[in-house]
Amino acid sequence: MTKNKILILGVTAGGKGKLAFELAKKLEAEIISIDSMKVYRRMDIGTAKPSKEARNQIKHHLIDVVEPSEPFSVDTFLNLTDQAVKNIESNGKPVVAVGGTAMYIKALLYGLFEGPGTDETIRAKLKEQIASEGLEEMHKKLTAIDPEAASRIHQNDEKRIIRALEVYELTGKPISSFQNQFSSQPNDDWFVIGLQRDKEDASHRINTRVKKMVEMGLVDEVKSLLAEEKPLSMQAKCAIGYAEIIDYLEGKETLEKAVEQIKINTRRFAKAQRTWFKTFRFVNWLDLAPDDTVEQVLDRALKLIK
Repeated sequence: MTKNKILILGVTAGGKGKLAFELAKKLEAEIISIDSMKVYRRMDIGTAKPSKEARNQIKHHLIDVVEPSEPFSVDTFLNLTDQAVKNIESNGKPVVAVGGTAMYIKALLYGLFEGPGTDETIRAKLKEQIASEGLEEMHKKLTAIDPEAASRIHQNDEKRIIRALEVYELTGKPISSFQNQFSSQPNDDWFVIGLQRDKEDASHRINTRVKKMVEMGLVDEVKSLLAEEKPLSMQAKCAIGYAEIIDYLEGKETLEKAVEQIKINTRRFAKAQRTWFKTFRFVNWLDLAPDDTVEQVLDRALKLIK
């Protein structure tokens, strides 16, 4: 297999972006972002986008491709990724894909999750329940039947809560059980490198990143987005870092509590990512220590590739 398509995955704040940048520089490659939130324009700080300087040095794809008011689907991601790969390869360059959005990575490597069809009667009933009991209560019901899916779905994400409960009513099985049923053989076009850290190190990095985001102006970024003419899409509004600051700006939380909640929700998200990635086969894992430099990680990654 010629290793011209390399995919770097791992939990949030694990050092994927830095490795991807250095690897792309070394290989003279271009980068494809596999992140469901970096696709949104002007959502920069809370999504930890690469700096403009980094993007000027190395061409990045699938960053800033839609407005925050617009939805973004796995189908759209696959179509844009396919187009980006063709463009990069037509220029004779390798591809370095990087990200932590497990559903997108899964779709890229294993194909789309089909799942059962929809049932309008069940959906109407669930919408009535949401109207009478509230979304938070319905999210609790989802947690009881499918904690894995609930950990990935924000409690204000009505569309995904309804879909997960609908699948359970239709099949008697949690939606996560379908999403984890991958074919044994992924798309072998990609050489997959995974970065993993022990949980204490990962949590420390998450807490440090959240603190830095707030210092960089996350609150002002959210204020600016809320002031735009078109309202944020539910997908953008539910993004970790944005949902909690919106609660603060609406007077539901103090800033201190909102920031602490971002840390908690990000750590939960990392736990859900770890669960997903355990089911991914054919990943070349690199165990990273807290004091590993990006140069050391790059050297180990290059040895794997060669």
